[in-house]
Amino acid sequence: MDKYQEQPHLLDRHLEGMMNSLLEIVRDSGSPPPLVHLAFKFLYIITKVRGYKRFLPLFPHEVRDLQPVLDMLAKQNPRDTETWETRYMLLLWLSMICLIPFDLARFDGNLVSVEGQARQPTMDRILEIAKCYLVVSDKARDAAAVLVSKFIVRPDVRQSRMADFLDWVLSMLSKSSSQTMEGTVIVNGMLQALAQLFKHGKREDCLPYAATVLECLDNCKLSESNQMVLRKLGMKLVQRLGLTFVKPKVAKWRYQRGRRSLAANLQAQGAAVQNQKREAAAAAAAEADDDEEYDIPGEIENVVEQLLVGLKDKDTIVRWSAAKGIGRITGRLPKELADDVIGSLLDCFSFQETDNAWHGGCLALAELGRRGLLLPSRISDVVPVMLKALTYDEKRGACSVGSNVRDAACYVCWAFARAYEPSELIPFISHISSALVIAAVFDRDVNCRRAASAAFQENVGRQGTFPHGIDILTAADYFAVGNRVNCYLTISVYIAGFPEYTQPMIDHLINMKINHWDSVIRELATKALHNITPQAPEYMANVVLPRLLPLSVGSDLHTRHGAILACAEITHALWYLPCYQIYFLTVCTLIEKLSLSKMPFRGDPIIGGWQWLINDSLRHLTLVSSGARQHIKESAVSALAALCNEFYINERGEADPALQDELVTQYVSELQNSEEMIRCGFSRALGALPRFLLKGRLQQVLEGLKKVTVISPEDVSFAESRRDALIAIAKVCQTVGVKGDGSQQEYVCRENVDQIYATLLTGVTDYTTDSRGDVGGWVREAAMTSLMEVTLLLVQKEAELIHANVCKQIMCWLAQQSAEKIDKFRAHAGSVFLTLLHFDHPPVPHIPHREELERIFPRWEKETLNWNAASEAFPRITQLLGLPAYQYHVLLGLSVSVGGLTETTLRYSAQSLFDYMKKIQTDPSALEGFCETLLKVFEDNLRNDRVSVPLLTMLDQLLANGCFDMFTEQENHPFPVKLFTLCKEEIKRSKDIRKLRSSIGVFCGLIQFQGDMREKVFFQLFLLLCHPFPIIRKTTASQVYEMLLTYSDVVDPAVMEQAMAILSDTNWEAELPVVRERRNGLCDLLKVPRPQLVAKVRWECAPGVLCSWRCP
Repeated sequence: MDKYQEQPHLLDRHLEGMMNSLLEIVRDSGSPPPLVHLAFKFLYIITKVRGYKRFLPLFPHEVRDLQPVLDMLAKQNPRDTETWETRYMLLLWLSMICLIPFDLARFDGNLVSVEGQARQPTMDRILEIAKCYLVVSDKARDAAAVLVSKFIVRPDVRQSRMADFLDWVLSMLSKSSSQTMEGTVIVNGMLQALAQLFKHGKREDCLPYAATVLECLDNCKLSESNQMVLRKLGMKLVQRLGLTFVKPKVAKWRYQRGRRSLAANLQAQGAAVQNQKREAAAAAAAEADDDEEYDIPGEIENVVEQLLVGLKDKDTIVRWSAAKGIGRITGRLPKELADDVIGSLLDCFSFQETDNAWHGGCLALAELGRRGLLLPSRISDVVPVMLKALTYDEKRGACSVGSNVRDAACYVCWAFARAYEPSELIPFISHISSALVIAAVFDRDVNCRRAASAAFQENVGRQGTFPHGIDILTAADYFAVGNRVNCYLTISVYIAGFPEYTQPMIDHLINMKINHWDSVIRELATKALHNITPQAPEYMANVVLPRLLPLSVGSDLHTRHGAILACAEITHALWYLPCYQIYFLTVCTLIEKLSLSKMPFRGDPIIGGWQWLINDSLRHLTLVSSGARQHIKESAVSALAALCNEFYINERGEADPALQDELVTQYVSELQNSEEMIRCGFSRALGALPRFLLKGRLQQVLEGLKKVTVISPEDVSFAESRRDALIAIAKVCQTVGVKGDGSQQEYVCRENVDQIYATLLTGVTDYTTDSRGDVGGWVREAAMTSLMEVTLLLVQKEAELIHANVCKQIMCWLAQQSAEKIDKFRAHAGSVFLTLLHFDHPPVPHIPHREELERIFPRWEKETLNWNAASEAFPRITQLLGLPAYQYHVLLGLSVSVGGLTETTLRYSAQSLFDYMKKIQTDPSALEGFCETLLKVFEDNLRNDRVSVPLLTMLDQLLANGCFDMFTEQENHPFPVKLFTLCKEEIKRSKDIRKLRSSIGVFCGLIQFQGDMREKVFFQLFLLLCHPFPIIRKTTASQVYEMLLTYSDVVDPAVMEQAMAILSDTNWEAELPVVRERRNGLCDLLKVPRPQLVAKVRWECAPGVLCSWRCP
């Protein structure tokens, strides 16, 4: 049935067959009770999907069904929670059977039974069943209300039982309190019964009782109840009573739109049609004068007042019911009274009212418009209110309210599109279309954007007068507006291309969005202004910027932030020309090609101009888009290399000393520029310089590039400049070549090789993160590539310059990167690792455990091993844990992967680690060595959240999987003792929820180790049971409960049950004093010392005493 939830009407042709098949089982006297209940359960499922109203007429309603259904209901237990579906369906069936057109007295026959006792009449039996099930708390109550509405209105029942039944209902209402659970159930049933009765009963039958019911309802004061369902049912009953008080007639004065065809609406309307409409309207008005002369009961004022109050209710379902009631009752009132209702309704739209009143008012306006009860004369009053509601947004604390108001305002626009002729809305079309476009593109909430898009589509189809409606709908349809960034930065630019919408969109962004409470919206709004600026540059320059400048120095922080950003974006857009990026690329390419063509410009002043153009391109990389930045940088560097090789070298193959000094000094000085992109450009430029310009200046260049790779507080986020500097170092080394006993100013030699390696190895440790994510990964990737290039260069020239400790560091760091969580960087590290391992011309010296590595990574797998796939990479890399030289770094990398959040990486890395741990379970020395390394990793990364948080998660998994069972038999084993100390130190004064939750699992796992530490573990866990964060207290209690189930031997069996009862029954999210009392009881029970509150000591000196301790 789940497949039919969205389109249940597809079931209609099959409903009767399914029902008959199931009822055959019910009617069969040989069917066991469980099977009968199962049949009713299936019937309920079908009813739930299709709705009981559509399902009800299909029930068989023959005379022969009456007694069996009554007998089955008599056998039911109203309190049985397992068979409520049976009772629900039986009551619905009975509500259909009771419509049979025969007096129920005919079914009674001889009321004296076989035993001589009087039998209850059928009418009383049905009424007693209905009363019984109106006061139950399950779904059968709803069916009982339906039964009442069908049964009481029968002519024979109405005459003899209706008054008594209503007396019983009103007495139950007056006696029951909605403040108790039992009273709420009873009031709910009574209200449902009354609402259904006054809905389906004839007006003349219900009118004598309506005033009494209304008075009783007023006395119940349901509007003060905190039960949403009761307030909604009360609102539903009030409107049904109101409809009973007035005659059931359609108001002749209502507005009627003659044409419903979309095709006709899109065609031009002729003058003759308009004249016919006016004549018809005049005739209708004349008829209305005669028809409206009848008295309106005084109770209607009370009903309308309650419905207007209901529009301001705190719950949407109540407001929606009140809005429908306003629409229904207004349609039966005379024109003057209906206009008074609309006037009172418009009072909801003042800024003294809450968002609930605005929302309810919008729903009511939509209902009135949809029913033709909002006359064209009132449109001029309603449209301004509707436009305000489309942008309603009230700040409340750290967020805002109003999304439901804006959504309802879109519903009003949708209803008006269907209700009015295009000619009626022509004066307001420009305002409505602009407001809907703005809501569809710039609203913060996706449901409002989609509602506005749907309303716009309805207006385009029904009215046919929205400017460029079809074009805009194509770009801003229901699905396209789902992505907020796409709306602000792409769709808005397209729509702003239509002049009718350009200025309203800009004005909305300036007035409503750059001062928005959400910083994301402010930033998106300013970016949208940047993109829209080319559509209206003069308006931006002459109108918008002068308005923004005073706002940028205002008192409101949000407005100031948005105004400054908007000024920057608009100014940038006004200056930024599309041809600017093309200018850079074209000029640099031209210089490169002219240089390669060996044009006869040596010594010509034009070369200085070309050099200036290249330098200018490198200095202005910040002004171009990120997509084009890399192309321009590469083009400028290629042009520089070609220019230098052609025009800066003399016949002796040397550079002019003055030119060399000026160029290198200028480029090295730019490496410390405060702009990151300038550092990037000139780093790559230094890497592209030919050898004759680097000769004698090598150390100066390397020192300059080294400074760029150093992370300082001012440039911690300059990851791209560090990446380009590391790339440049490798390029410089390849350019100058290797000479072991050469000068450090000209070659890579013994004097500078260690410095070069130290700089490159520093890059492998860069784990910088910012809003872009792991930007340090770019640096690590460049460092690994450069290490490979420099190492292979040295191997092929003078391998003796590679020291054993350097080679070990390189391979260990590569192994660590190969075990980490990000697929891209893991794959790159693995590729570099295998390249160095299997290089043969000649082999790289001093690689630790070469033979074992070649066995783990065979040469033939170098190209086929997919490092991106966690399922292939981790089973291999974890084998390096058995090699002492690599164990520390591989374990460090695995800690981040096993304790990470990516499901695939976590699964395969954890499984590979557990496989290794199983392998060494029988080797005490290997396990001891692994534990020592694990503790060393923890100790070295204490308070380093990048490693320590996932490491705690990994430790929790290792302990839970019994990886250290060998140590559980030994008392006070050093490993758990040291691990406990480190964990305790790690979470000291920590407010990191994830870290604290991971540590709880570790502490619970440590309980399995014997010795004095067990009491310390309990003490630490009991400390966490009174942590200031409720989520930590709750998590601790849950995990301690599971711990006691798993390791039942750690607690005396005599107190186990009581301890677990305290852990499970206590509300650990309650106030701390309450929780602390329960925790202390647990401490006493398990004989663990109670944690004591430590008072904060404050030392103060006596007044006038000179103190050297700087007391405040």
